[in-house]
Amino acid sequence: QVHVVESGGGLVQAGNSLRLSCAASARTYPMGWFRQAPGKEREFVAAISRSADRTYYADSVKGRFTISKNNDMNTVYLDMNSLKPEDTAVYYCAAGTGNFWWRGQNYDYWGQGTQVTISS
Repeated sequence: QVHVVESGGGLVQAGNSLRLSCAASARTYPMGWFRQAPGKEREFVAAISRSADRTYYADSVKGRFTISKNNDMNTVYLDMNSLKPEDTAVYYCAAGTGNFWWRGQNYDYWGQGTQVTISS
């Protein structure tokens, strides 16, 4: 069992930046960020390997978002730059427990999410 808690969401204007944090109770899994906008399905945003030596991104955020871990490997960050109104969503953190985690598949132990709202 892994407990994850997301934080750092808020309301910002387009073009600005936000940093999301995900505190995890274990370091044994790759971790990923996902988001769900109103009326849409949850989508993969980014993933990072257990040792933080590999990162993966959805095309929609590549070049704007950066996923990273702290030195203790128990906190995962999502630095979001050049934010757009279409980035508005609830952002979730989860642990990759199966194959193809780098493609946003096979995740468990979801957090409660943190709201990100981007105004135009």
